[in-house]
Amino acid sequence: MGDRERRVVFVTVGTTCFDALVKVVDSEELKQALLQKGYTDLLIQMGRGTYKPSKASGNSSLQVEHFTFSPSIADNIREASLVISHAGSGSIFETLRLGKPLIVVVNEDLMDNHQSELAEELAERNHLFCAHPQTLRENVEAMDLNALQPYVPGEAKPVVALINRFLGFPVD
Repeated sequence: MGDRERRVVFVTVGTTCFDALVKVVDSEELKQALLQKGYTDLLIQMGRGTYKPSKASGNSSLQVEHFTFSPSIADNIREASLVISHAGSGSIFETLRLGKPLIVVVNEDLMDNHQSELAEELAERNHLFCAHPQTLRENVEAMDLNALQPYVPGEAKPVVALINRFLGFPVD
């Protein structure tokens, strides 16, 4: 790659099976959209899924790698220029805490999907982009990373005091 700066897209499905997300990021259309946005590498954490992404990138020059699990994905997130994630709260907040641009893809196969509510609320506040597998390519093409607002975690003490008071514990 020479002098070209590496711009990694890290995809994570957590510990779940989310083949719909892995398949769409493995599509030539999405790889081309990522290349057009200036990304050079695609790293896919595929979890319990059965779909294996191709390491070849078709006509594109996008470098593609994948793995199933890792004890920690924090380093992958830290090294990424863009994260595409399932809607798990741990993955969302770890990515936002590290200040990385994030596209959350909602797994529509999950019943009673409260995770989509979290993703949609954070998208409304411009902390991340929210997509579905069938709209991910359009989201990548349309995304403006400058529109994202940094996520600032709230102060937990009032919530802790409220819970302690409710449980009958002494409040500091």
